Amino acid sequence: MAIQFTCPQCSVQTVVDDQYAGQTGPCRQCGATVTVPGAAAPAYGAAAPPAYGAPAQRSSSAVILIVVLGGALVGALMCGGVLLALLLPAVQAAREAARRSQCTNNLKQIGLAMQSYADVYKEFPPAYVADADGKPMHSWRVLILPYLEQEALYKRYRFDEPWDGPNNSRLAAEMPPVFRCPSDPAPTNTTDYVAITGPGTMFDGEKSTNVGSIKDGTTNTLMVVESSHAAIPWMEPRDLDANQMSFTVNAPGNEISSNHPGVAVVLFADGHIATLSNSTSPQTVRALVTPSGGEQITGGF
Repeated sequence: MAIQFTCPQCSVQTVVDDQYAGQTGPCRQCGATVTVPGAAAPAYGAAAPPAYGAPAQRSSSAVILIVVLGGALVGALMCGGVLLALLLPAVQAAREAARRSQCTNNLKQIGLAMQSYADVYKEFPPAYVADADGKPMHSWRVLILPYLEQEALYKRYRFDEPWDGPNNSRLAAEMPPVFRCPSDPAPTNTTDYVAITGPGTMFDGEKSTNVGSIKDGTTNTLMVVESSHAAIPWMEPRDLDANQMSFTVNAPGNEISSNHPGVAVVLFADGHIATLSNSTSPQTVRALVTPSGGEQITGGF
């Protein structure tokens, strides 16, 4: 029969065979002298039990060894849990850095496609192509598909029906990966990359912009930005309307926003990539949106 007792010094519990009842010995945890509860001495004429903890009693020693090893295992698991808790933020940061790098690469590819389109047509694509009544029908994202190695998808798109027509609707689920930031957790057909449209911007409705008309310089003019909150289907001829923006980075609603902590990745008209931080002033963002506003850009983003 086993006896369970608690060390009065360190409160560690130990289980031993009842033949050690009344014996004393060192606690396995703190070394303090402990007396096993039970009878103080054996009956007259009976063989005296071995001293507490004697190696001759394999069964009780095995019990004690299991308890000791069990304590060591729990300690190791606790240490492992602490190490995991310490390492987890570093692992998450490394994963986010990789996702942000891929986001940057996506915008670089979009920038190259924009430049290739401009090389062919001598101007950048308009924000949208409209029908006879001026209603937007096709997005610039569709227009640059051939320059994103998406020629086959482009050929299946029909320009004689709206973006959400019977044929084109079937293509919604085939959004090229380049239009989605990997930090966006929702696997849908909405894009994370949009233009900023409206009078005085680089994408003023059906109007196209060429390099020569960007008076503020292509290095100071935003072309495509992240907007993870806008929820715009990738083929829809809709982007951020400058007239409805506060120009505050990562603010709710239709603003420049992302799933990257503290920043949003943006593409400039000359093809270079940068980040706008949450602390970037709305005045600076507004100045970067206008291609010919003549504003002075001072300080960093």
